[in-house]
Amino acid sequence: MDIIKMKVISFKNISNWEINKSHQSSLPREDLVGYQNNYEEVTGELKFNSIFEYPQYTHCKKVIFCIALFISISLAQQSGHQFIEYQRIQTNLQQGWNTWNTSSVLQQVLLPQGFAINLAFKQHYFLEEQYLSSALIDRRGNNTETIRPGPHAYDGSYTQLEIKWEGLDAKIETAHVDKDLVILISPNSIPDDRMKVIIESGILWNRQGNLSRKKDYLKAVCPGKTIKVFTTSAPVDDDPYIDVKTPYLAVWLDGEIGISTGKNRALAEIKKAIDIQKTRLHSEAEKFGDLAEVYTAVQAGIAWNLIYEPKFDRVVSTVGRLWNEEYGGFCTFGWDNFFLAYMTGLASRDLAFANVIEHLRGKTEQGFIPNDNRGNGSKSFDRSQPPVGGIMVKEVYKTYPEKWFLKATFDDLLGWNRWWHRARVNEGLLSYGSSPAKNPFNEPIFETKTAAGYESGMDDSPMYIGVPFNKKKHTLELQDVGLTSLYIADCRALAEMAGVLERVEEQKELESRAKHYALKMETLWSDEFGAYLNYRTDVDSLSTRVSPTLFYPLMAKVGNQIQSDKIMEHFYNPDEFYGEWMLPSTTRNDPTFPRQR
Repeated sequence: MDIIKMKVISFKNISNWEINKSHQSSLPREDLVGYQNNYEEVTGELKFNSIFEYPQYTHCKKVIFCIALFISISLAQQSGHQFIEYQRIQTNLQQGWNTWNTSSVLQQVLLPQGFAINLAFKQHYFLEEQYLSSALIDRRGNNTETIRPGPHAYDGSYTQLEIKWEGLDAKIETAHVDKDLVILISPNSIPDDRMKVIIESGILWNRQGNLSRKKDYLKAVCPGKTIKVFTTSAPVDDDPYIDVKTPYLAVWLDGEIGISTGKNRALAEIKKAIDIQKTRLHSEAEKFGDLAEVYTAVQAGIAWNLIYEPKFDRVVSTVGRLWNEEYGGFCTFGWDNFFLAYMTGLASRDLAFANVIEHLRGKTEQGFIPNDNRGNGSKSFDRSQPPVGGIMVKEVYKTYPEKWFLKATFDDLLGWNRWWHRARVNEGLLSYGSSPAKNPFNEPIFETKTAAGYESGMDDSPMYIGVPFNKKKHTLELQDVGLTSLYIADCRALAEMAGVLERVEEQKELESRAKHYALKMETLWSDEFGAYLNYRTDVDSLSTRVSPTLFYPLMAKVGNQIQSDKIMEHFYNPDEFYGEWMLPSTTRNDPTFPRQR
């Protein structure tokens, strides 16, 4: 019988199977790894029934097709966001009031209904009245608002910010009361020129519902829920010239203003509800002891950028709302979002899992996590960012040891790990770079030093001053200690995960790759300097211009104790890294040190 060849198009990374007379498939080992558990244990072989010995069976080709289709369905990798456990997490996250809409921190949105209460301000002058319909943190420009963000619980149960704009100077707090929302606007001063607060209603993202204004409250009728919005101040209807397209209430900002849903609450009741949630938030932080204030600040920084992202129907952490605005609704970044996942894991299992899984969802066709993944459909198709995914996922798993989470993330992380080995090897060690790639949005920096710098996540680091980009290699001419160390640590983290999942072949592969690069790293050791140093492949010399990546080999567990001790001497050297503010992004004796921001 002749060898039968078939291409199974629905397999991932598997094609051109050969079924021979011994009824056994053979695949290249690099394609088989990652799918071994779907084949016979250890051997990685897929055996077929002996029907293939008999070419006289006219239905043989149909049987082959049916078997191939069945196997392709059974072997198709389930994406992390398709796991039923994860879908439950998103259902749980998409509940209640929070600052879900990336467009404004002055807007509270109720999920899953999509009903919004938006706060806007109208400044009255004798001429040229001003209107502020939305606000974002750190927006720049003339006559823009200034937001000073305060505490913000992940679940939106308490938020606080201060805002300045035109004559406005106020503190705005929000809190949950069961399933209701209360808002307190407390002016720090009353504007000389009168100002109105506009309480706008809205239904976002084409959700269904009906909005109306009654005499002194707003009403939203949504599927399965009716919401009423009340205010403690008397509505004024003397000004029809307000730039609003939905029912609203307008009140003068001449003192404290309370807003509540569900029922009409007095100011005292609103303040009490806010105090309860504020106390609860501070009590949660107290478990971190001396770092309680730090925890509150970290949580606030992340929570103010936690959004509901409607394109993929998900709650996800983002790096910043200004980035989201610029990049078409949302933006996730290669290594930033793994750090966000780890940090949210200090308080929330659901957010930690969601942030990992949604970030991996943005991988490219080549299997790597892009430098940035944008709401407008664009990605950095040419470059990634430092490989911290496996390290962070392992840490999240240690806090929440649920095996399904590893199953949901491992293959994507493994694919990214293999990509580095395939795309960024520069004369035996790893370098940051930028690869030839499709460029549908005509981004101008593909295959340049700028793009390679972006891949490092430290694009203005003095380490890269004067280092050229090699277009043939698609990398910087710098074997990178930091990158290679992170990669070794990533290999080892993934090997541990493979062990938990009983993925024997992948575990061996990862352990072997970690050992390979750890041995290669020894060529970068400098006895004279007492550290592993980046190597300039264009001029064949070690570079003594260093950054905190000097310490990454400690995380990768590269070298011996004597080498580790020598590396730590740089940490405690006041001419290099040690001092009042740590860690500086370059050594204190580097001529570029004063340029740090």
